[in-house]
Amino acid sequence: MPKEDRGKWKADYMIKLVQLLDEYPKCFIVKADHVGSKQMQQIRISLRGQGIVLMGKNTIMRKAIRGHIEHNPNVEALLPHLKGNVGLVFCKGDLLDVRKLLMDNKVAAPAKAGALAPVDVTVPAQNTGLGPEKTSFFQALSIATKISRGTIEILSDVHLVKFGEKVGASESTLLTMLKIFPFSYGLAIDNVYDNGSVFHPSILDITDDQLHKKFLLGVRNIASLSLQIGYPTQASAPHSLVNGFKNLLALACATDIEFKEAEQAKAFIADPSAFVAAAPAPAAEEAPKEEAKEAKKEESESESDDDMGFGLFD
Repeated sequence: MPKEDRGKWKADYMIKLVQLLDEYPKCFIVKADHVGSKQMQQIRISLRGQGIVLMGKNTIMRKAIRGHIEHNPNVEALLPHLKGNVGLVFCKGDLLDVRKLLMDNKVAAPAKAGALAPVDVTVPAQNTGLGPEKTSFFQALSIATKISRGTIEILSDVHLVKFGEKVGASESTLLTMLKIFPFSYGLAIDNVYDNGSVFHPSILDITDDQLHKKFLLGVRNIASLSLQIGYPTQASAPHSLVNGFKNLLALACATDIEFKEAEQAKAFIADPSAFVAAAPAPAAEEAPKEEAKEAKKEESESESDDDMGFGLFD
């Protein structure tokens, strides 16, 4: 590409990035490792109407953002995260919907030698369909096998590669022979940008119910601490009022002090039987049921006594 055309391309790219930053308040910072051009095209198609994918050199992206900080200070939060093979996925709608589209557009891939394993890789017990001449290969990997009907059979599940480890040449060859594609690659979400705030994508999984429970737990802790140390707060005020009323009620019951709210408590202390007069009613209802059960039991016993000692044809 000629220098003039390249300079024009950089200028157009920076203008486009600035326009997207002003138009879209939210974006995903994504890693594009092991993502091919065909897969990237498919991702762009699936995001139509939902978001826009912008890839480019980090130096140009940083330069455009630094030049735009004066007009939009919020974008400065993006600068520390533009490292490695990253891009931006701009969106206006629900971040969860766009994230789902990105997660759905992943492609299964073989385990290449030297690559870091993004997940644990386990080879299940199976008949491999390979001939006996491959036995030494399995022995080198310490995999227990047997010959079954002229083919090699793996006796038990084998944890071949652990998460974060480099895939060895032998492990890669084995997985290829068994036609196992353990890895899946796509645009991996590294961070989320939302109106000047950058946070981990796991924050999107927090629901309103979880926030509500955490908030109530915090309020309870503040109320407990305030009551314990005698320091009034907005959280402890209702409890302090209730406790104060209990003290007033106890004082009124122990003395001749009268006030409206204490009348019922004092009446109960004076004549408890007046408040339990209605209590036998449930017992009275249960009595006929118990009598009916006893009568039924007696009938069944008498019937069994009448049948004793007689056969079917006596």
